[in-house]
Amino acid sequence: MTTPAGPADRYAAFMRSRDGDGRRGPSSPALTSFQAMYEFEFDDFQFAACRALDEGHGVLVAAPTGSGKTVVGEFAVHLALTRGRKCFYTTPIKALSNQKYGDLVRRYSAAKVGLLTGDNAVNGDAPVVVMTTEVLRNMLYAGSPTLTGLSHVVLDEVHYLADRFRGAVWEEVIIHLPESVTLTALSATVSNAEEFGDWLTSVRGGTSVIVDEHRPVPLWQHMMVGSRLYDMFAGPERDGPGRDGPGRSARPEVNPELIRVSQRDATRFRSSSHPPARRGRDGRGHRPASGDRPQRFMPPRRSEVITRLDRAALLPAITFIFSRAGCDAAVQQCLAANLRLTTSAEANEIAAIVAERIADIPDDDLPVLGYDDWMAGLLRGVAAHHAGLLPTFKEVVEELFAAGLIRAVFATETLALGINMPARTVVIERLDKWNGETHAALTAGEYTQLTGRAGRRGIDVEGHAVVLWQPGTDPLAVAGLAGIRTYPLNSSFQPSYNMAVNLVGQVGRERAAKLLESSFAQFQADRAVVGLARKARNLRESASGLAVTCERGDYAEYATLRAELSQREKEQSKDRSAARRAAVIESLGRLSRGDIIVVPGGRRAGTAVVVEAAADATAPTPLLLTEHRQIKRLGVAECPDPVKAVLRIAIPARFSPRSPQHRKDLAATMRNKLADVDPQQLRRAANGHDDADGAGGARRATGPSRHRGIDQEIADLRRRLREHPCHACQDGQAHARQAERYLRTEREADALDRKVASRAHVIARTFGRVCALLEQLGYLRGDEVTKDGKMLASIYSELDLLTAECLRRGIWSELGPAELAACVSALTFESRRQEDNGPPRLPGSKVASVVAAMTRLWGELYGIEHDHGLSFLREPDFGFAWTSHAWASGRSLEQLLTNELTAGDFVRAVKQLIDLLDQIRAAAGDSALAGTAAAAVTALRRGVVAYTSVQ
Repeated sequence: MTTPAGPADRYAAFMRSRDGDGRRGPSSPALTSFQAMYEFEFDDFQFAACRALDEGHGVLVAAPTGSGKTVVGEFAVHLALTRGRKCFYTTPIKALSNQKYGDLVRRYSAAKVGLLTGDNAVNGDAPVVVMTTEVLRNMLYAGSPTLTGLSHVVLDEVHYLADRFRGAVWEEVIIHLPESVTLTALSATVSNAEEFGDWLTSVRGGTSVIVDEHRPVPLWQHMMVGSRLYDMFAGPERDGPGRDGPGRSARPEVNPELIRVSQRDATRFRSSSHPPARRGRDGRGHRPASGDRPQRFMPPRRSEVITRLDRAALLPAITFIFSRAGCDAAVQQCLAANLRLTTSAEANEIAAIVAERIADIPDDDLPVLGYDDWMAGLLRGVAAHHAGLLPTFKEVVEELFAAGLIRAVFATETLALGINMPARTVVIERLDKWNGETHAALTAGEYTQLTGRAGRRGIDVEGHAVVLWQPGTDPLAVAGLAGIRTYPLNSSFQPSYNMAVNLVGQVGRERAAKLLESSFAQFQADRAVVGLARKARNLRESASGLAVTCERGDYAEYATLRAELSQREKEQSKDRSAARRAAVIESLGRLSRGDIIVVPGGRRAGTAVVVEAAADATAPTPLLLTEHRQIKRLGVAECPDPVKAVLRIAIPARFSPRSPQHRKDLAATMRNKLADVDPQQLRRAANGHDDADGAGGARRATGPSRHRGIDQEIADLRRRLREHPCHACQDGQAHARQAERYLRTEREADALDRKVASRAHVIARTFGRVCALLEQLGYLRGDEVTKDGKMLASIYSELDLLTAECLRRGIWSELGPAELAACVSALTFESRRQEDNGPPRLPGSKVASVVAAMTRLWGELYGIEHDHGLSFLREPDFGFAWTSHAWASGRSLEQLLTNELTAGDFVRAVKQLIDLLDQIRAAAGDSALAGTAAAAVTALRRGVVAYTSVQ
């Protein structure tokens, strides 16, 4: 059996065919001088990508984390500088931009390198500028003069275009960059790199696709059971499938000893999440032997795991814990265990670095930031790393870890997304994580991303990935995760309101639609359409061979009559069910307090009295007291037929459904009332025959004329079927079976045709709906962008349209700076937890009235979106309103931070708010609101928010 070629194999074959014997060939002077800057020889994929850039081609480099693909991006910088041109180096996150800025400054000097992020603007006119991808997108739409002289753009971590919230930005940049700009796209290893490369070629011209799946530092996979470390795989291929080299095993064997140990311990232990076993006798009256009872599994302490890794010389290590609180708790466990991973000299060096980095943070803020605990961990060589930390603290941890002064970091999965922070070992505590709704298993792509941090090039001979065993962990399943090293890159692109007005303003509506048709999303949809259309054609060809011929007549006509009759009968049954349901809903909605009813069937069958009428007439569920003194709600599902009040009784005003005595008294009153009623009358009510609320009433709910029409149509079809010549055919049953296969195949083909139609031009159709909505609201007038549309074009926010409407309608015009900050925060802030915690805390009546106006406006826009088949605008979240108002009013940090709102969350939320307020200031022109927004920005930008580590 031949193993299918992977992306790297196909690329290697291409290189051999191009270079003949596979040798690299001569280097250009630019490439030679560039390689001389490095102390190591370039890998083949690095050399190939750099040579393609040198020859004027764009490149897509897909390689594992830590393989050195950023060398290719740095060569693009080098080419631009040697040719007297500009290069923009873009990253998905500010922290990575800051890191790359520092790297390039050390190489080329601060005079030649600039930085542009939402927080920092340093030397923005330099020939090399590092920026977040959104900054470049905004430049392209604004026609910034900074773009003059641009020859190269590097898109680092380009696989971010799959992100459903921000991914569209990468496609916007790729589509709208001038043709003269050479693009360097750096990606994690994805399984459809060739498809992505084909798309880049279609929109950017010649693009070389360079794929390398070889890890420069081999990765060995392990599982820790208790305190013992086991290799995941047996034999020499212990790093798992996909290792490069001749004779590699496609399916290495999972370590049989690991399987035996895990199976043994699975029966010996039970998970600590399960309830404890019941003590005492078993079901047969015997006490179980103590050895037969499963023991509660207690995972090893995190300090014990680190100590075990230290003994095995596997530090420094990053332990991924999918919880911020878990990361902080891990550091505390290490401190409590008196774990020390540093020498006195290293501790002194750490203290000096920390003192320098935090010198500008006010001393009064340090206690509330948890400085003492953080510092205690650093001095012992352990630290947490997650989004809840103050950004400065995170940067210090990254610096100390890279310098080898910290040897154990406990991190959330965000660490795996871009920051250059490799370790010798990666530990994964659990193979599932909370995704906001449920505990979901790690995907192969997530596992690859996490373990990609293991192994430091030029330092470690090998990297190590350790999974901690617990009951329920299957080594075979973990081995499967470890064996899949690539994942597909799928577009998340869709047009936005801001995008629409910017594009229409630049190139007009028709040209804009064509530009969006060139997106990767449409490219992938079109490729999928080709396969669906081919399948539909094949089905129709198959159907043609299933056509039935009958000597008595036209069987196709007869089969059509049969299918039509079946469809009408189904419709009739569905209509009658809907009519009966409507009658039941109507009858339940008419019931009032004190009505005695007979529930005709179901679990609630019998007599009952209504103690609380239904509040919602569309889905009524009245509260009943049954004859057995039970309090129950009666819904549509419990009523096969409509219900009717047969009698009424007076219910005391003081009646409480929770009082057993009240229930007993009311049930007795109901029984006494029913004692004088003819049982036959009750039976008639139960059977729905008492009046028009029965089955006949259900029929009238949809109108007798409609039922008569359907009945007549069915009768006519049955008559035509009986009169058809083929009806008397002796082979009728066989013909019917074959005809059903034919019709089923045709239906499948029709369904595929509908899918093809729905996917064709899907982006352009969405863009058309967006433009229609904007035209209705006055932001567009045909191909013209109105004054309000130009204002919308300057607002880059998830809630761009809501922001623009608030500006246009003057909703914020009477607010002060702190009040404006409170209201605008709802457009940038999203609570980490979506559960209902009650109404948000608001800082005053003026803010409360504006909040109500913004909520009403959002509801209005939501309805307009629905009318146009769109759903872009989330509901504004006022959970940060009080906090932002307090901070803008001068409150101290100590008064604002809570267990739920950490320093990192606070700083990030305020910086996002500042960014939008600054956009509002610019969009408001010379109005008073512009001054208010500027004052709000000034009030917010203080203390830990104003501090930046980039100088």
